[in-house]
Amino acid sequence: MDVKILLVEDDTNLGYVIKDQLTSKGYAVNLCIDGEIALKTYKTDKFDLCILDVMMPKLDGFSLAKSIRVLNKNIPILFLSARSMTEDRIEGFKVGGDDYLTKPFSMEELQLRINSLLRRSNTSPSNTENELIQIGEYYFSLENFTLKHPNFTKTLTRKEAEILTILSAQINKVVERDFVLKSVWGQTDYFVGRSLDVFVTKLRKYLSEDKNIQISNIHGIGFKLEVKQ
Repeated sequence: MDVKILLVEDDTNLGYVIKDQLTSKGYAVNLCIDGEIALKTYKTDKFDLCILDVMMPKLDGFSLAKSIRVLNKNIPILFLSARSMTEDRIEGFKVGGDDYLTKPFSMEELQLRINSLLRRSNTSPSNTENELIQIGEYYFSLENFTLKHPNFTKTLTRKEAEILTILSAQINKVVERDFVLKSVWGQTDYFVGRSLDVFVTKLRKYLSEDKNIQISNIHGIGFKLEVKQ
């Protein structure tokens, strides 16, 4: 099976050059021209590697990487940037990047970086999607959106699963409301905010079998999935 790459580059000329070169090497490449489109694409398909431009409209590469990392902790992420400042590289690694390539670069160097990342990750297509997350007495499957408790099994909707994935990645830590909104809906307006509240209420109900679990509203900031030991 071909290795599938999510390529995100707002410079369409450069994007198509990279895509053509990688396609000629046998990779299956999906090119997106901004971060919001890329996040939606990532959620609807399965990829083995992400190549993200840093400076993009709507959703920059660092913010996109943070959202991807919530959904998948292990997929290799390579940043592309015209900026070579040490601070940018450090930020890239802080948000979950695995490598950072400064423009301009040769296709040979890009190919070597890709090979290295895939070798280090020992990636088979979407091998991290089968992960089970334990939340108190529950087990949550990222593969099929099921939430299992000794008393019942609930199949979540995609958005319920995405929200729970984000919260469960930061158990007992505050997750900013805007981060959840941007990660799940790609925007932060009033109407999607109301939708988020509805979905959180549903998740509270699903998790109510375990009295040691609660999803708290942190006023003016966001939510906290609390699991008492």
